Amino acid sequence: MSIGQDRLKRRMARGVEFLGSEVAILGGAMSWVSERNLVAAISNAGGFGVIACGAMTPELLDAEIAGTKALTGKPFGVNLITMHPQLFDLIAVCAKHQVGHVVLAGGLPPAGSLDAIKANGAKLICFAPALSLAKKLIRSGVDALVVEGMEAGGHIGPVSTSVLAQEILPAVADQVPVFVAGGIGRGEAIAGYLDMGAAGVQLGTRFVCATESIAHANFKKAFIRASARDAVASVQIDPRLPVIPVRALKNAGSELFTAKQREVAQALDEGRIEMGEAQLQIEHYWAGALRRAVIDGDVEHGSVMAGQSVGMVAREEPVAGIIATLMEEAAQALERRAA
Repeated sequence: MSIGQDRLKRRMARGVEFLGSEVAILGGAMSWVSERNLVAAISNAGGFGVIACGAMTPELLDAEIAGTKALTGKPFGVNLITMHPQLFDLIAVCAKHQVGHVVLAGGLPPAGSLDAIKANGAKLICFAPALSLAKKLIRSGVDALVVEGMEAGGHIGPVSTSVLAQEILPAVADQVPVFVAGGIGRGEAIAGYLDMGAAGVQLGTRFVCATESIAHANFKKAFIRASARDAVASVQIDPRLPVIPVRALKNAGSELFTAKQREVAQALDEGRIEMGEAQLQIEHYWAGALRRAVIDGDVEHGSVMAGQSVGMVAREEPVAGIIATLMEEAAQALERRAA
């Protein structure tokens, strides 16, 4: 083992122990993309795959977990959205399958959800887009955090990964494992965040063009052609409608989303829907638009969610190759720093 590989192993030890994987790389949960095939491939290659539950019903999640278990004997997790109307039923499905790690995304865990997840012995991972929230989540009993910057694909916060990492890691990394996400496309960046105290990293965009990913050929081609500047954040058109920005490749679908926001805002104005229903409609819009692009291959009118690291996705290749390359780059970076 080289000096770099040894340093990498030591820096990843905490994340590896927490996840039960060989390397401390979480697969980002991408709706329609992070399903059984990609999740199992990431876990089989030594990483930690995460099923994106998204808008799935409990029955669909039940089948997806069972399907993933049929493809891998390695640990994997499930990502649940806090605003899902059947959240507690989904938690029960995870418990039934003895899923070891649940990732909660989309805001603070609703009352009782944290206890429900941990009561079954699962470890709970939450997103912390600010230091104050990170501290609050740790006090409430979460087991690990994901610090995701605005460079990520899909739903994003307003602060960059590098700033969040500098702000949050020194303050809380000694209390719980912290995984850094957003804009990571090469191993050198992984080495940098590990050096800053991260237990590991989360990558989504980098795995979209994996051979094992079921994303449509058109979706993969759009990724391979794109540069970092093509992955842009959606615009909020009505301040009363707290729409979380979404980062995706620029296309006609971006304009369709603006039109959807106007339609929902008008329904709010006219009192036809409540705020909760308005937000749910926006979420369902994204789920449908994403499916059109990922599954049907309509990359013009669908939503091609991608992080800014999309410019580093150059070809279709197996997950094992992607992880091996990242680990090699990280080890070499740490070896250079040891010199």
